[in-house]
Amino acid sequence: MNTSDQHLRFGWWSLFAFLALGLVLETLHGFKLAWYLNVDVEMRRLMFTLAHAHGALFGLVNIAAGLTLRGVKGLELTRDTSLALRWGSLLLPVGFLLGGFGIHDGDPGLGVALVPVGALLALYGVGRFAQALRQVK
Repeated sequence: MNTSDQHLRFGWWSLFAFLALGLVLETLHGFKLAWYLNVDVEMRRLMFTLAHAHGALFGLVNIAAGLTLRGVKGLELTRDTSLALRWGSLLLPVGFLLGGFGIHDGDPGLGVALVPVGALLALYGVGRFAQALRQVK
């Protein structure tokens, strides 16, 4: 499977998963579940919302990357650029999601440690993608 296809598949499945998460969050809100809405778990609600938003956004970024790879003749990504973009797109929202579980005294759980790793990978991937576009003749 070529790089364009990988980004398109990853992007569409990510978009599906994180939009489904949004539906679950709306359901929790609709049923007014204390586990999700109480003031003492505000951090949980924030972490889950950030996971949903970042996951959907990075799903769209990967779809755009796949379509850009198909549409710009001569554009090729190195394996590390493609992997960094996909792994960053996964680790960042999953870190927020995991951080929403196991909240301690208003602080997110240990899973939030994945967020900066994912952010750096995504930033590297997007930067290298932009650089690759710049080099296309």
